[in-house]
Amino acid sequence: MRRQQQLVVDDEVVVRAERSAPRAARHWVMRAVAGAGVTGATNQVVELLTGELVSNAVVHGPDDGLIHVHVSVGPRLVRVGVSDDGPGRPTVSHPEPTAPSGRGMALVEALAASWGTVARGDGQPGKTVWFELDHTD
Repeated sequence: MRRQQQLVVDDEVVVRAERSAPRAARHWVMRAVAGAGVTGATNQVVELLTGELVSNAVVHGPDDGLIHVHVSVGPRLVRVGVSDDGPGRPTVSHPEPTAPSGRGMALVEALAASWGTVARGDGQPGKTVWFELDHTD
């Protein structure tokens, strides 16, 4: 009887909420999922969406805050969660084609198998925004 592998990767990195955070988080998550055997287009989408969520955390979270990026890779799904202490929840917007920003959550909605937001739960500001991708396609 063959045992099914339940979890390949379960890891977290913490970055400061500064301009370089999206790049650092993208590179870290890309290496983490590649180490679990997730490559090609799925790896690139994970990298893109992670960068978008971390960028949102930098822009909308506290200036001196920390951003937690968690990745897990299971037999079928890659899940990335980005946690910050910022108030509110992200919204999906569809800005004008010439607008310089505002497309991050629309990309997450379009490319992720699923996504959502979970409030911190302790009465303090903050949330985790997460997405999942199927890496078996």
